[in-house]
Amino acid sequence: MEQQPNQPSPENIMKIGTGFWASKILLTAVNFQLFTRLAEKETMKAKDVKEIFSLKCTDRNVYDFLDALTVFGFLKREGILDTAIYSNTVDTDTFLDKNKPSYIGGILEMMNNRLYGFWGNLGEGLLTGLPQNEAKRSEDFFGLIYQDPEKLKEFTNAMSGIQMGNFMAFAQKIDFTNYKTLIDVGGSAGLLSLMVAKHNPHMHCTSFDLPQVEPIASATIQQFGLSDRVKAASGDFFAMPIPHADIVVMGNIQHDWNEENKISLMRKAYDAIPAGGAFVAIEGIIDDERKQNVFGMMMSLNMLIETGTGFDYTFADFNRWANIVGFKSTELLPLAGPSSAAIAYK
Repeated sequence: MEQQPNQPSPENIMKIGTGFWASKILLTAVNFQLFTRLAEKETMKAKDVKEIFSLKCTDRNVYDFLDALTVFGFLKREGILDTAIYSNTVDTDTFLDKNKPSYIGGILEMMNNRLYGFWGNLGEGLLTGLPQNEAKRSEDFFGLIYQDPEKLKEFTNAMSGIQMGNFMAFAQKIDFTNYKTLIDVGGSAGLLSLMVAKHNPHMHCTSFDLPQVEPIASATIQQFGLSDRVKAASGDFFAMPIPHADIVVMGNIQHDWNEENKISLMRKAYDAIPAGGAFVAIEGIIDDERKQNVFGMMMSLNMLIETGTGFDYTFADFNRWANIVGFKSTELLPLAGPSSAAIAYK
């Protein structure tokens, strides 16, 4: 029987309620490096997948796993069941092949290894207002990451992955004609600086992060062959002034902190740029009506899980803070997916 308009339906309830099933299917595929192996071999049958990854489950389980990925749009398939031949889609081949510089799977790896479990405690986070990550064991999340080279590498790759599309868009959408220098505060692996330098040959960029991150950024800069115009520098952006540049960028940095610290970081950026310079925050900026950018709201809840007091924000929030600091004007530039560049001009 065809459903009548305005008739109640459980479809969306079940779709969202079982959303963690879909998430874990994708995260598992990334964790297995399935898309990387597919990129190497171009096509595989289910029996190949079972053999390569030493899967002990039944053939039917493998069909279900691969066909679900196909329905989600992550794989292409010709044939069915034992005759099926699977290959990457354009998106997975571009963004989930670990051997390509456009790989964004680092954030998905971290979601699988860390965040998936922590998000099981969202209710406790809402009840207590406390972080639900390593801090529950009285451990400093950022301290742990920066002490452990493997954790630091995973975190750096994650931050690079979640922002890569935004960095590429930012580098090509902004008019850099009147600027010569850029500093990316909390620059992680240096990808934003590299993208800006790659697409704007007159720009000189600095990726600025804690000392432990500098070797990772330096290696990435060497890989791209842009060491003549991109460099890595180290320091603590809370403990010292931000080095001077025409543009100061913070990508997924401000949302880590409470409002007081957000304003403090904007003041530091204001002091670092000349008149006519720009401060740029690249985040999942939530729409002012809070009706559209659900990714931004979920990322904000992720800040509860990770920091307790951090949150994502609207452009109206950004404008209010920019006025407090003394910026002359602001602009919102949509980037890739649900993210935007909130820009404040001095």
